[in-house]
Amino acid sequence: MSSQSRAASLVEALANVAVGFIVAVGAQQVVFPLFGFHASLSQHGAIAAAFTLTSLFRGFLLRRLFQHIEEQKILEQEKRARSLAQRLSTGRP
Repeated sequence: MSSQSRAASLVEALANVAVGFIVAVGAQQVVFPLFGFHASLSQHGAIAAAFTLTSLFRGFLLRRLFQHIEEQKILEQEKRARSLAQRLSTGRP
């Protein structure tokens, strides 16, 4: 299985954000009145935009956190491999 190109990943991410924004505005128009909140379409758009930006920021931070964790695992594996290679070359167990 081949990995997705950066351009395709960008298109997918932008489509996800756009669809999510539209779904959020629609959901707000249905759900808000059930709780007694009434807003104009522009207010729904602003609210959806605020939550969309929050979600994008959260997603970015989590992606970076998991990338850091993965990099630390790789560094630890490399360190163990070097230590093992050194012990084997010196004949120590």
